[in-house]
Amino acid sequence: MTDARTRLGAAIEAILFASGRPVAIKDLAQLLEAEPDEIRDALALLAEHASPEGRGVSLEEVAGGWRYVTRPEHDGLLRRFFEISERSRLSLAALETLAIVAYRQPITAPEISDLRGVNSSGVLKTLFDKKLITTAGKKPVVGTPFFYRTTREFLIRFGLNDLADLPRPEELDSDFGAEPDGTESAEAGPSETAPAAEAASPAEPAPESVGRPSE
Repeated sequence: MTDARTRLGAAIEAILFASGRPVAIKDLAQLLEAEPDEIRDALALLAEHASPEGRGVSLEEVAGGWRYVTRPEHDGLLRRFFEISERSRLSLAALETLAIVAYRQPITAPEISDLRGVNSSGVLKTLFDKKLITTAGKKPVVGTPFFYRTTREFLIRFGLNDLADLPRPEELDSDFGAEPDGTESAEAGPSETAPAAEAASPAEPAPESVGRPSE
C-alpha cells in the first residue's frame, strides 16, 4: 500500500511537471495541505531520484521555486524537435544590454546608452517585451527617466535562484566582451535548460520611455 509520503511526492511531481514554471514551497504546502517541512523532504527525495546519469530531466530550485527541466546534454535534440525559431533568441546587443542591467540595476536608458556607446531604446523594448526587464521607478533628474531592473522571468530563464547567483564579472567568459556586429544571434544563456512544460505569464505594461527606434 502506498504510504502518505509517497503519495505526497507523486502529487508534487505531477504539479511541477504540469506547471513547467517554478512553484514555491509555500504554494505546494497550501495546495496539498501539508507542512512546508514535509514538502521539502518530498522535494529532496524527488531530486535524488532525478539525479542519476541517464535521466532526461532533473529537478532544480530556481527563482524561489522548484521545477523540472530537461538536462543540458539533450538541448540539441530538443532544439531540432521543436524547431526553435530565431524569435526565441537574444542578439549579442540584447545580451550585452541585459548584462548591464543585471549588474548595474537600477539603471536608466541614458546610462545604458552611455555605457554601450549607442542608442539602446530599441533593444530595451525587446527585453521588456520578453519580460526580462521591467521599470523600477524614475530617477529624480531632468526628464525623470525610468530606472530598469531585471525580473523574475530573467532568473527563471537563466536558471538563477536570486541575483546573488550571478557570476562575478571576473568569472564571465569572453562572450560578453565580444563586440556585437548587429547580425549574429546567441542563445539566452549557456546554462539555460528547457522547462518540462511552458505556461503563460501575465504581461507587464510597457514603459512610457521605451520607444521602437532601431538598435
